Amino acid sequence: MPRGRVFSEPHLHLAFRISLWFKAAFAAAEIAAGAAAWFMPRELLIRTTAAVVRHLPHVAGSAAVGDYLLHAAREVSASTRHFTVFFLVSHGAIKLWLIAGLLHMRRWYYPAALSVFGLFIIYQVYRFSQTHSLWLLFLSLVDAIVIALTWHEYRYISRRPPPAGAAR
Repeated sequence: MPRGRVFSEPHLHLAFRISLWFKAAFAAAEIAAGAAAWFMPRELLIRTTAAVVRHLPHVAGSAAVGDYLLHAAREVSASTRHFTVFFLVSHGAIKLWLIAGLLHMRRWYYPAALSVFGLFIIYQVYRFSQTHSLWLLFLSLVDAIVIALTWHEYRYISRRPPPAGAAR
């Protein structure tokens, strides 16, 4: 495909919308995981983790991942649990709120989302420096792509007048 067609406005807009829906699904999963962390007894967490670890595919490194997950489940303290619940629920709720505004093309949500998503990346990179979790780098990369698409979409909608009756 010629370069101009892949990066056309309709394709970029579609990529932006799809990225928001994926981010919304992930945010909803974060909220559900936060609720589960709040209500799940510690013993059930350990048993569930052990069951998940048993079903991990046997690939290079899976034993180390399984050992890490089991160790983490056994070491969960009350303060860690409270922080995890707070982080997952607030992080997910903030993202859902911003995504709803972006999906409705509310102009002031774009700079807010850019700022908040940027702060999330900074925090994730900081946490990576502490944990060395590749998952955090992956999330940061996805967030960077969403930020780029959000910036492009904001510039695009700023060049045209808002639809009649649309909130700014």
